[in-house]
Amino acid sequence: MADAMVLKAQKWVNSTYKGRSGYNACPENGRTGWSTMFSLTRALQIELGLDTLSDSFGPNTLGLVMKRGGIKTSENNKNIVKIVQSAFFCKGYHAGDVDGAFSIPTQQASGKMQADMGLPVQTSAIPPKVVKGLLTMDAYIVVPGGTEKVRSIQQWLNKKYWGNGTYYLVPCDGIFSRDVQKALMKAIQYEIGVGEANATGNFGPATQAGLKQHPLKQGDSGVFVQLLSAAAVFNGPAWYATTSGEDAKREASFTSSYDDGLASYLRAFQEFSALPKTGNADYQTWAQLLVSMGDPDRRATACDTRFTITKSRAAALKKAGYECVGRYLDEEPGGTLDKPIKPGELNDIFAAGMRCFPIFQYGARKLGDFSYGSGYQHGLKAHERAKHYGFNRGTTIYFAVDYDATDEEITSNILQYFHGVRSALASQGGHYVPGVYGSRNVCGRVTGEAYVRWAFVSGMSWGFSGNLGFPLPKAWAFNQIKEFRFENGSDVFDLDRVVHREGADFGVDSVNDRGTPTDGFISYIENLYGLAKAYGKGDPNLLVMDFVRHEKYNDTTWRTLLGSADQGFIDHVRSKKVELRRSFIDSFTGTELGAEHLFATMCGHYKIAQPGGNLTNRGDVAGWGGDLMTFYGEWRRDSDKHPDGRAYCKARLAKPDVLTSFGYSDLIEDADGYLIAKAVKGGKNIVDAFRAHYVDGGNLTRFKRYYSERFHGSNKGVVDVAYNMLAQQDDSVIIAGITYLINSTGGFPTIAPGALAYSKLEAFLLGFADRLQAHVGAEGGQRAAYTMRHGDPRKVTK
Repeated sequence: MADAMVLKAQKWVNSTYKGRSGYNACPENGRTGWSTMFSLTRALQIELGLDTLSDSFGPNTLGLVMKRGGIKTSENNKNIVKIVQSAFFCKGYHAGDVDGAFSIPTQQASGKMQADMGLPVQTSAIPPKVVKGLLTMDAYIVVPGGTEKVRSIQQWLNKKYWGNGTYYLVPCDGIFSRDVQKALMKAIQYEIGVGEANATGNFGPATQAGLKQHPLKQGDSGVFVQLLSAAAVFNGPAWYATTSGEDAKREASFTSSYDDGLASYLRAFQEFSALPKTGNADYQTWAQLLVSMGDPDRRATACDTRFTITKSRAAALKKAGYECVGRYLDEEPGGTLDKPIKPGELNDIFAAGMRCFPIFQYGARKLGDFSYGSGYQHGLKAHERAKHYGFNRGTTIYFAVDYDATDEEITSNILQYFHGVRSALASQGGHYVPGVYGSRNVCGRVTGEAYVRWAFVSGMSWGFSGNLGFPLPKAWAFNQIKEFRFENGSDVFDLDRVVHREGADFGVDSVNDRGTPTDGFISYIENLYGLAKAYGKGDPNLLVMDFVRHEKYNDTTWRTLLGSADQGFIDHVRSKKVELRRSFIDSFTGTELGAEHLFATMCGHYKIAQPGGNLTNRGDVAGWGGDLMTFYGEWRRDSDKHPDGRAYCKARLAKPDVLTSFGYSDLIEDADGYLIAKAVKGGKNIVDAFRAHYVDGGNLTRFKRYYSERFHGSNKGVVDVAYNMLAQQDDSVIIAGITYLINSTGGFPTIAPGALAYSKLEAFLLGFADRLQAHVGAEGGQRAAYTMRHGDPRKVTK
């Protein structure tokens, strides 16, 4: 939307400086942006007398502003004041007018921005570094995606260190970024005594040596604790597994006292980062908080290389403590590095007691290497090569993004590439799970938005923009931290040291196995089904569902909803010493699914027939309906900061990297529970239905079928069915359930969906529909769209 004062500023600067040597005109559209700031910067440089103009507010420009003592309220160069006023309007601060008079409104704009920066307000002049910040697009208020917690640290850094010559003011937008990471590093360098000239913000030898002299522990206090806690906040949530195996997270707070909260966070962070879990801030913990490689000499149990692993090399790697090695499935046409796995090499690796994880890379070093079509082709080729080597079903293949892809490039090309990879692997029966290799930002976005299960982080490329200012992604399995020359006697070859995260993908220790990751759980269900038939009372399919759900989904609420689980059968199974299995791995996505939630969902849809039209019932509440109710409560809890329900769903609903009451695995379990229940009602026994879904390929199109069969195959259908569930109920049990579930996450009292303005509720429901449709698209919708535009991706060449 155009702003009249921004437009006035743009017209003024263009009309005043157009034709001057080195001046570049900005668009006259009333919209702020870098082009306008660049024009204003060049205009200031003209007024300061610089011969060579630049978009950058560099040392020469800053030096001349410093000589003037900043831009003083007594400034008699009206054009300089007009430049300042124009910049204030572009930054969102009202400066009165673009009239060249350093008026009260202009002074107020200056004071407001300085305060937003965290600085003590200077009323007689705009300080030089503030002028530099003024002529950027940096924001000094919280922007979407930012937090007040991060902003308070940004303001603290500015206030404490802006007097240092090498420190430049950072945004106070609540977002951890590359510039903020560099500012934090400089602050640490100032405190450990690195000279001003050497305070570059890089993690060099002097900084490393200084941090080794500043270990911290619980009970400490002072500025180093503040810097430590700032780094902890910037790293975001530390994920860890609870005793029940579920994901949980801890977040840090900015503090000057090393208290229980900071120690608890660091223990979780250390667990998440594969460091010794001490709760103390030793050098390795400092390093891991500050740079993507962490301590490159820390213990690493994995490695990767382009060189053949011979029997001798495998034995030497194993002796050196490496348990897994990454190797390439193929080499791009025309390649000369001889990267692919050699005949007999895997046997030598396994015979040495090591594992192997496969990597696929064709090019992958520039933006043009990535598109939906190239991803589809690479997925087909990777499948063919993995089958050639005998890699087992469910093996994760890591597809490389081997350059510093920007956020914009991830959006435009990288995500589409991985949608192509997914579609190609699915077209071949879903034998292999896609993984991603790349920077933290690449890995985080690809696992979170393209639903790729595991990430191999290129942490040793610590200077990548995609590694600076980004935390380790939740789905990381491997972190590459150092390239070096491995010595095996006279045999020396290049090797990358790689840290592995316990519980994540760790490659394979054999090939040519015919099974799937789900086979063990199917055998478990087959055993339960046999016990149910031998029990001789009731429907054996329902008895299996009852047993798997009974511990978590058989309390008073669930008994009211679905009826009681058969206690006699539960006792019968226990008498046979059969334990409850709470999770299993989906062979196609590599996702760990919760068996209890899945079987409760299945039970609801199996016992209660799907109603016609847009109606809903208690069977739906056992699955997607109950999940949507709790998620609605979360949205209402957060609605002050996130009033747009559609945007809230886009950011949080069914995302693999976000912890909510309606996560990615929940949606898979909702879809699978519905589809398997439908198959059992259609005549299959539960064992055959499970096998058809998880082994024979039913899970490859789970979301497409779920979207079509339960929600009529359209976003309107999703909205209509979901609206009936939340706002048009006449079942007193469901009404009570809605009240209970939304209050459980939203707090009491949470406004009921039916009492919310329809436009607001509709936006929320459209968000649910969007997320479901996005998962449908990931199963092949992109291929259909690509084919319409470009032809069959199987026939497209790079």
